Amino acid sequence: MINSLLLTRSRLFRFVTGCAVSLPLLVAGCRQKRDPNVLRIGVSPVPHGEILEQAIAPLEKRGVHVKIVSFNDYIQPNLALASGELDGNFYQHVPFMQHFNRDHGTHFVAVTKVFIAPLAIYAGRTKSLTALPTQAIIAIPNDPVNSARSLLLLQAAGLLQLRPVASGQPTVQDITGNPKGLEIRELESAQVPRALADVNLAVINTNYALPAGLNPARDSLFRESPDSPYVNVLAVNAGHENDPAIRALAEALNTPDIRQFIQNKYQGALVAAF
Repeated sequence: MINSLLLTRSRLFRFVTGCAVSLPLLVAGCRQKRDPNVLRIGVSPVPHGEILEQAIAPLEKRGVHVKIVSFNDYIQPNLALASGELDGNFYQHVPFMQHFNRDHGTHFVAVTKVFIAPLAIYAGRTKSLTALPTQAIIAIPNDPVNSARSLLLLQAAGLLQLRPVASGQPTVQDITGNPKGLEIRELESAQVPRALADVNLAVINTNYALPAGLNPARDSLFRESPDSPYVNVLAVNAGHENDPAIRALAEALNTPDIRQFIQNKYQGALVAAF
């Protein structure tokens, strides 16, 4: 989902067009004219953009044209969707979308599930979990949803203990057991793979692991189970989920051909969710 720090409502946003405004003003004031016959869909280039590319040809035959807009963070695609610059986006998992809606007053909804990208722990300076030294450094994503997800994964791997949290999203303050005195270093998601040489272990989102040459099915030391709730979805603004072009795109993303592409291309790194 498919993972940048969520911004508070009060902070000013700088959109890719150069507009610096709060989110409500962004929605009202930074729209640009665009072709109504073209769906503009925001993606993370890998794997979302690659998967979407496979759905375009069948859509063209149905008269639905798609323009893929690539982003390299987790905030701008949602700001662009909220502003109306995009018709939809395909990069985030459901818990991230729900958290963003709560924090920013947006009303995104999931149109269809596409795949699960298991979060995984990768070796840095330490090559196995059993060889992890005391006071080892573990890098994890710093946005609230994926930070919590990473901590839960570290707990599942037996490296930490966490107190139960009603929201299901623990923070580092909720660590109750840390027998090795591990240092949890929170970094912007895109930076985590680049930090591998400087840390003992790293928890990396699959959309950043794959471009770094890492496949969670092959290269990880520990990863989430396939029944993870963090399913990546096609998201739109509420009220547009039944637009004919959006429904056509959802159908195109849920075909046997797309399932086969996911299996062949990613070799277990992704699990189709339809």
